[in-house]
Amino acid sequence: MNIKDAAKLTDLTSKTIRYYEDIGLVSPQRHANGYRDFDSKDVHKLGFVSRARALGFSIEDCRTLLALWEDENRANADVRAVAQEHLDLIEEKIAKLQEMRSTLTKLVSECASGSRSDCPILASLSPS
Repeated sequence: MNIKDAAKLTDLTSKTIRYYEDIGLVSPQRHANGYRDFDSKDVHKLGFVSRARALGFSIEDCRTLLALWEDENRANADVRAVAQEHLDLIEEKIAKLQEMRSTLTKLVSECASGSRSDCPILASLSPS
């Protein structure tokens, strides 16, 4: 199938698919005229990467997960380790976001809505 059809099936743009080809995530066959010919395995890989990216996995994680998917002798523990590392990063980001939220909530509540010149928000952003 052509790139347009592969894009439609995987909810990816043609540009993204060309990028994934450029970095070696997929390698569709080429017709004599240079047009790409995606088979079912290519489309599966593109859908796989699309879903993995939607979960926030990096391109390198996707590359690792694809290699594990293709390895019939893989250990599930290897797949789990990649996912666990990603989950740990997400948990870390959530903790940082919650800290930011708490700080901003405190600053907003301390900031008077009147016309006074001292502002705790601006004061907290200024270097000491």
